[in-house]
Amino acid sequence: MDRHNWDQQNIYRGDGYDGAYQRKTSKRAVTDYGLSMVQWMRNRQPRYKGAPKVELERPSASYIADMIPPAAKPHNPADAIPAKHLHSSLNKARHAINVVRWTPEGRRLLTGSYSGEFTLWNGTAFNFETIMQAHDVAIRSATYSHNEDWLLSACNDGVIKYWQPNFNNVKAIQAHHDPIRGISFSPNDTKFVTASDDATLKIFDFSGGVEESTLTGHGWDAKTVDWHPTKGLLVSGSKDHQVKLWDPRTGRCLTTLHGHKNTLTKTLFEPTRGQLLATSARDNVARVFDLRMMRDICLLKGHEKEVSTLTWHPFHTCLLSSGGNDGSIFHYLLNEPNTPANTTTSIPPYDSADPKNAPAQTVYPAHRLQHAHDAPVWSLDWHPLGHILASGSNDRVTRFWTRARPGETDCFNDRWHIGEAAAELQGTWDKRNGKRSMREEEEAEMEDEADGLVDQTMPSKSQANLPGLPGLTLPIAASSDGIRAGAAQPILNGLPPANNVPPPPLLPLPGGIPGMDPAKFAELLASGKLPPPPPPGMHGQGFPPPPILPPNFDFSKFPPGLFPPPIPIPTPPSSSSQEVGMGGLSGLNDNGGGSSSSVRRRGPLPSQQESLKMEQQKGKYRTAR
Repeated sequence: MDRHNWDQQNIYRGDGYDGAYQRKTSKRAVTDYGLSMVQWMRNRQPRYKGAPKVELERPSASYIADMIPPAAKPHNPADAIPAKHLHSSLNKARHAINVVRWTPEGRRLLTGSYSGEFTLWNGTAFNFETIMQAHDVAIRSATYSHNEDWLLSACNDGVIKYWQPNFNNVKAIQAHHDPIRGISFSPNDTKFVTASDDATLKIFDFSGGVEESTLTGHGWDAKTVDWHPTKGLLVSGSKDHQVKLWDPRTGRCLTTLHGHKNTLTKTLFEPTRGQLLATSARDNVARVFDLRMMRDICLLKGHEKEVSTLTWHPFHTCLLSSGGNDGSIFHYLLNEPNTPANTTTSIPPYDSADPKNAPAQTVYPAHRLQHAHDAPVWSLDWHPLGHILASGSNDRVTRFWTRARPGETDCFNDRWHIGEAAAELQGTWDKRNGKRSMREEEEAEMEDEADGLVDQTMPSKSQANLPGLPGLTLPIAASSDGIRAGAAQPILNGLPPANNVPPPPLLPLPGGIPGMDPAKFAELLASGKLPPPPPPGMHGQGFPPPPILPPNFDFSKFPPGLFPPPIPIPTPPSSSSQEVGMGGLSGLNDNGGGSSSSVRRRGPLPSQQESLKMEQQKGKYRTAR
């Protein structure tokens, strides 16, 4: 390989090339909604004046600049259907993804895994940002408050944790003793409700974390719960095949809806108007109920296996997305039945002569992602702007989906729609290159996670940190002699610093110092120049270590032979008055003086040529390389 091509396939760091070969990084898909939002802001007008006066999108790439967000098209829900695969994100340590939730501002996606970990993914480039151990067991549910200030998460142990937007855990309560399957805030965020496998619903006061009431009535595990976005109304689904509506004030069951024939998996109020209720179950169908009529108006068919989850679009009230146990994701338009060929089209109950007794209208998917995941889809969540759908599955992968851009047609025949084998026959999927690109994406995700964890490494707990400022240590406390702990200590009385030297042996003190007047000895003790004698019962164990004596201490006051003479230390041939062992501290020598030149200086380092000669004298590096 020639030099030019070799350089083209290597990446050079900012601090210089280190000689190691590194693979060429693959391109990462990025979705930026800034252009579409600016386009809408420039041309929007009040709704009573009609749609914004922009040129209609046509199937050409030149019209990508004219795209506007889904909120600008309230009457065109089909334009918001996420038919294109954006990115697949997975952790280094893979676990099933039970919960996916967009942060309220839409900058990041939060996922909760079976291992109890929270993972944050970037909402634009979909790369790894951070990971943390939120619970000790599997996370089963999580929800943000309406004021966007709090996050509640629940796990298999029945524990609920309070989180701030910066993921600071401020509280944890034991709400149930069985797994919590659902959790939801009240419209004013003062209360929240939980559903558990103990067949009960519990309402808690948010500020105090105190249980206020327990709702009983289900005959089996309560699998899901939701609080109406504007009203005092609860809905729950259970393993007893029943959907119940509750009054949270009295705890009374208002009505029971018998529409499913198997375990309920999800019950969800429509968030925009609050007039519809969607339910899904393991009987392979989902239903939509009208709360004004207290009956089902739509029967959603198409899934070949159990419907595991569903979610409403944040703006379009007639767009509903569902996930199945076979890994498929279907999108339904409630005002378009999309009846297959050779099938009789049913009419909605509103248009029938007897709306109360008319059968529900059968609605088929407007779009199918038959091979979205390889395992059951456990959670779906829309971006707050409604242009990206996130999905979490038991195949341990988090995937992002968005609407197709003008002129894109290959995305409807890719492996996510028709499978790998059929896509390979049509030329929209290359198995070998596709596997390699997927492997490169996985490696890139692992590198991002490793780099992110290194960047977020906190200092050791042994260091004293400033409160609220990780990484900034407190000033080291000074000792009694005015020198910081850990710094080089001055020489005392001509003795060298005792580095790794054991203390002197303990001397016996049977009753005082021999040859010295006891009165004078007592006077020295009273003046503080000698330490006090050991407590009673310690005479046979020796004398404590000698004290630190002040400079220029007069040893003539003691009998000769009691203390050893000072060890003479030769003065280094330098004009500096700094003593050996001072570590650059000035003003700590015996004469009390100090100058700006009293700093320890290092000798010059040997040059590379001298070092090479020294190594060659040892018999190394004799031959040319």
